[in-house]
Amino acid sequence: MSNAFYITAQELAQKGFENTPEELLSAKHLIYSSPATLAFNSPGAQGFGVKRAGLAIPGSVMLLVSPGCCGRNTTLQSRLCGYQDRFFYLLLDDTDIVTGRHLTKIPEAVREVYEFCDKKPSAVMICITCVDALLGTDMDRVSRKCEELAGVPVVPCYMYALTREKKLPPMAAVRKAVYSLLKPQKRASADMNILGFFSPLNDDSEIYELLKSAGIKNIREISRCETFEEYEKMSAANFNLVLNSEARYAAQQMEETLGIPYIEMMRMYQIDKIHNLYMSLANAIGAKFDDTEHYNAAKGAIDGFKEKYGGINFAIGEFLNADSFELAWALLSYGFNVSEIYGTVGERNFVFVKAIARLSPETKIFSNLSPTMLDYEPSGRKIDVCIGNDAGYYHSNVPTVDWNEERQPFGYAGVRLLFKKLDEALKGEGK
Repeated sequence: MSNAFYITAQELAQKGFENTPEELLSAKHLIYSSPATLAFNSPGAQGFGVKRAGLAIPGSVMLLVSPGCCGRNTTLQSRLCGYQDRFFYLLLDDTDIVTGRHLTKIPEAVREVYEFCDKKPSAVMICITCVDALLGTDMDRVSRKCEELAGVPVVPCYMYALTREKKLPPMAAVRKAVYSLLKPQKRASADMNILGFFSPLNDDSEIYELLKSAGIKNIREISRCETFEEYEKMSAANFNLVLNSEARYAAQQMEETLGIPYIEMMRMYQIDKIHNLYMSLANAIGAKFDDTEHYNAAKGAIDGFKEKYGGINFAIGEFLNADSFELAWALLSYGFNVSEIYGTVGERNFVFVKAIARLSPETKIFSNLSPTMLDYEPSGRKIDVCIGNDAGYYHSNVPTVDWNEERQPFGYAGVRLLFKKLDEALKGEGK
């Protein structure tokens, strides 16, 4: 039996990003659908895949244009998440796929959907699958025909797993789509938007308090917009704050079409870096932030946890509300140990690989996408606690914090909540 491929942080840092081993690159081999990739890749699985994300526009409905197999997993997803009245289906047969005749059916299907709904939708999202990626369908043209026939805004969104490794992967593309209906209007100096997630930040995140202290009156997130009219107010923002890099293209589009500039911040768990980010944000908007109370509270949570449990050993997955490598680096900087990371190495987070290599050169880096993970067997130092249910899958008898709730942790409040969850898991109160 072969062993699961891994590379130590030190070895990877020495190779450099341009020499990343092929086992860590999904485009170089078959993909193993581990627990993380089942949820990450499948748009019909839990969380916010393309189909559910496309319905972020308040009052919208979705027409899924696909073979029957894609339709079946959507019916399950729609029932689980309460979307059963917002999904409609145009199923394709072999002749449709070979000849492309389904393209002439889409405008009529959109019209039927609009007429069927007692409460008229604010927009119809057309979700198109990999079949049309291969056909090269011009969905913008098809959408314009739909609008002419049905008299309702129509927006295409693409469930193209084939583009996952491209410049505009599916989850970045759908973020552009859900903001595309915003129209230019007079901007308000005290308004801003938070972009990046399809669910709101936790209410206790200090970012709201800090922004309010800077004179911001209206902080809008698409997930908190209950009506289409509230959604339309997002185009009055003075600036956008991007908290997830997958929303960067949406922010660039809004800057081009609406004149709204954007500032980008990364979600981090290293509290000194969180402080630096807040100070940079304050400087960018011409304000002053006093985050002392929040910093001290987060530091107290970390110190209290370490006093209670010592330098325990972590395994960290990637199916979680964090960058696996930044989180590992943060934990190492606090004096904990991280033996294993299951994550996707990219150019953006390679800087954390280098930082990990300096603090813990023997930390093992695995890829959830590598077929060799079929042969994974726990080895080496005992893991005390896992973060991410993929890490928990590999260590089934170890206390695990999933850390993948829909409400998004951010900043010092996110750090406090993480260590609270870790404490509960180790006491046997969590998973």
